Amino acid sequence: MTIQLHVWPTPNGYKVSIALEEMGLPYDVHPVNIGSGDQFKPDFLKIAPNNRMPAIVDPDGPGGKPLSLFESGAILIYLAEKTGKFRPQDPAEWYSHVQWLMWQMGGVGPMFGQAGHFILYAPEKVPYGIERYRNESRRLLKVANTRLGETAYLGSDAYGIADMATFPWVRSAPKYDIDLNDYPNVQRWFNAIAARPAVQRGLALLADKVRPAGAPMSDEERANLYGKKP
Repeated sequence: MTIQLHVWPTPNGYKVSIALEEMGLPYDVHPVNIGSGDQFKPDFLKIAPNNRMPAIVDPDGPGGKPLSLFESGAILIYLAEKTGKFRPQDPAEWYSHVQWLMWQMGGVGPMFGQAGHFILYAPEKVPYGIERYRNESRRLLKVANTRLGETAYLGSDAYGIADMATFPWVRSAPKYDIDLNDYPNVQRWFNAIAARPAVQRGLALLADKVRPAGAPMSDEERANLYGKKP
């Protein structure tokens, strides 16, 4: 049965579209226009009470019953376990992938996201915010560069869900005036993932809806995206 993907073309959204493509799962796309406030609609809140996308509904969940999930990291773990793909059987290797997924969820996503806000979208330039989050993004890339000098991918020598989660955020580095050439192991990793056909298909998600970097926002969009609404 077909998974229902509620999503918008952002780094967090791409995580799940890439995973679905990599795992060969059929899915239907339901756009959640976060600029116009779709994330606050009652039907969406039933499956994503934190009013954030992505979310999925799997009609064929555990026990053959429908399952809805929000939080991209939880979705990636679920899909890996559902399919058995990108889910190493060795427990130590699996938890290595999970820990690097949590590193992305707790570090790369929030820090890169704040860097993007202050550098590209804040209504006024706040030098402290720009430097704080750009520097933290660079620190995280340094951590990744060290790790990727030890293994081919973040979790192990095998590509996995931590890579699917981290790659869409690292794509944003040039927008923040961060040069991946300063992190040669990350650049090698990035190039290998970018060349994967499933990744390219996942990045084609709602391509006509992608917001150009730094594009002006209306007051309504800013309110919907940056917390002026409950």
